[in-house]
Amino acid sequence: MPEEGVKLTPRSQLLSTSEVLTVAQLFVREGVEKIRLTGGEPLIRPDVLDIITELRKLEGLKTIAVTTNGMNLARLLPKLKEAGLDLLNISLDTLVPAKFEFIVRRKGFHKVMEGIDKAIEMGYNPVKVNCVVMRGLNEDELLDFVALTEKKPLEVRFIEYMPFDGNKWNFKKMVSYQEMLDRIRQQWPSLEQLPLGKTDTAKTFKVPGFQGQVGFITSMSDQFCGSCNRLRITADGNLKVCLFGNTEVSLRDVLRSGASDQELLDIIGAAVGRKKKQHAGMFSISQMKNRPMILIGG
Repeated sequence: MPEEGVKLTPRSQLLSTSEVLTVAQLFVREGVEKIRLTGGEPLIRPDVLDIITELRKLEGLKTIAVTTNGMNLARLLPKLKEAGLDLLNISLDTLVPAKFEFIVRRKGFHKVMEGIDKAIEMGYNPVKVNCVVMRGLNEDELLDFVALTEKKPLEVRFIEYMPFDGNKWNFKKMVSYQEMLDRIRQQWPSLEQLPLGKTDTAKTFKVPGFQGQVGFITSMSDQFCGSCNRLRITADGNLKVCLFGNTEVSLRDVLRSGASDQELLDIIGAAVGRKKKQHAGMFSISQMKNRPMILIGG
């Protein structure tokens, strides 16, 4: 979270419940099998349970996932599960409460840990924990995070620090996947790599005998653009075919202009058709104008 906070988008500019469901229905009809609700923070939307309940009714949709900061998770989880939530990713960049407060600009570390434990208790397996690794801030906690996977069915996913507006990206702050892997292997030499799915964004590893596993999202040092099948729609209704692309197409405005499903599909198809073979590389994208990650979502 930037020091100065973020300017909230007026509600009228955000997709309404029915607009979210219209767009979701369109994508599922075209073969999308997994939808992830992310943010900002999806669990502050008052209609989040209604959205999940309605998504669950879409024929052909196999998986509904949520990425959350975990602050409200313990309280909402029973209802989320009842509504049909399949998968959980919880963002957590540190296991030190004081450092947590510095990163997210408020207290709440214990609430997040409570949410993680509640998710395990309710049978989510694995519970994914997303950790952005930054030199000088939390790279000294790598082994502590891996140790969490010994007794808990967690998948801790270490994410290479990426350039976005407002996060003061600096190449020197980026800890590469290879460096993280080397450091973990010094402690656990038997760490073994697990098979990679065709469209997986994380390379996953496991310490033999541990309940959980660790993953690495290597967007900077070893991009996986060729197998990426993700599309992202922002809360204000813009389609991004690449997280690092600054090109956005407003589906909200097209929807509100009364366009037919076919017209919407033509616009989506054209945007996907323009998706580049790969992103511009870590040095070039650090110079590009893009939304801050807090306004795109994990």
